[in-house]
Amino acid sequence: MKKSLLALAAMSAFATAANAQSSVTLYGVVDLPIEYNNHLAPGLNPANVNASGIPQSLPGGGSRVGLQTGGGLSGSRWGLRGTEDLGGGLKALFVLESGFGLDDGKSQQGGRLFGRQAFVGMQSDTLGRVTFGRQYTTMFDMFANFSPTGYATLYEPVVAQLGTNFRSDNTVKYTAVIGPVTAEAHWSFGTGVSAIGLTPLAGAGAGEVPGNFNNNAGGGAGLLYLAGPLGLTAAYDEWRPTVTIGSPGRSRKAGLAGSYTYGPAKIMAGYRYGRVTGSDGTELQRDNYYWIGMNYQVTAPLGLTLEYAYDDITQLRAPNPVAGGPALASNNPANPWQISLVADYNLSKRTDVYLTMAYVKNSGLNFDTSAVSFANGYFLSQGSNSQVGVAVGMRHKF
Repeated sequence: MKKSLLALAAMSAFATAANAQSSVTLYGVVDLPIEYNNHLAPGLNPANVNASGIPQSLPGGGSRVGLQTGGGLSGSRWGLRGTEDLGGGLKALFVLESGFGLDDGKSQQGGRLFGRQAFVGMQSDTLGRVTFGRQYTTMFDMFANFSPTGYATLYEPVVAQLGTNFRSDNTVKYTAVIGPVTAEAHWSFGTGVSAIGLTPLAGAGAGEVPGNFNNNAGGGAGLLYLAGPLGLTAAYDEWRPTVTIGSPGRSRKAGLAGSYTYGPAKIMAGYRYGRVTGSDGTELQRDNYYWIGMNYQVTAPLGLTLEYAYDDITQLRAPNPVAGGPALASNNPANPWQISLVADYNLSKRTDVYLTMAYVKNSGLNFDTSAVSFANGYFLSQGSNSQVGVAVGMRHKF
């Protein structure tokens, strides 16, 4: 009995010593607004497309008031973050992050358990960090410091700006920080994005097809400079969406952004070039996306954000659903623009309440149905060319 107790005590001491070299943190955000929208269609009708292959809105619809399942300033989530000190300036690390709708408790990101992030890796004090798994693209990381609303669910056209592949499966990422400069690059062996627009991709975008390395693969690189009040970044992203195995298309994006902080104000602006081609080289989409915005800390608890976004679409057509079929007609739609305003009041370090509103022209909110994404569900009703969104919500971080 005494030997058993001594053995148990020794094991406990060993476990305590081991735990002192590692840590696991539970964290999360719960965010839920009540939202009003006008000119909202009930959805899109894939069977009713224009000459460019772009689905048109279903008839009916109107205004809507309800809880926004995707969140307001942040998507609701919970996660686990862990590190282990391996000695010699080397650490093992992991992140598992699950997104959910606070109004119904359902998993988001297609029902994935850890749909927001899921990766493991190692970090060296001198050599940088390498991680493997489901991660954000380099362009997402590079532009994060230059997003006026901090990539808010309401209302910033994140998908229009970065592409539906901004969060990718099967990804290897390398990050190095040298003084004020951060360099990053990533490669995805299959992004896991299941469709481009409303056109399904081969294998639901999983990639990693024997003999077809490029199917639904993607990658990118970028540089970030942050020092004092000034911030600058440049990034490139490429994705190879594949409708038919062995015939990948190309989605290319490149952009620049900058910011300057002066007292309680931070001004941000950026530009993103985009071009999508089909497997036969036909240009499906060409656009130039611009944004400018400002954060202003009125008082210690109250912050205001103003943002303007504009997308100059010079070419637009959906990929032909028939492999080898003739190119669809070109379409040059009216260019969408959106103005957004956020008032955020902090009740404590972890809890805030907010008012956010936006007006968009020539598209649904967040540039949905501008043919860039079809991602956020703000489908513009037939006969309408503008939309308003207003939401009041509460957010708690833990």
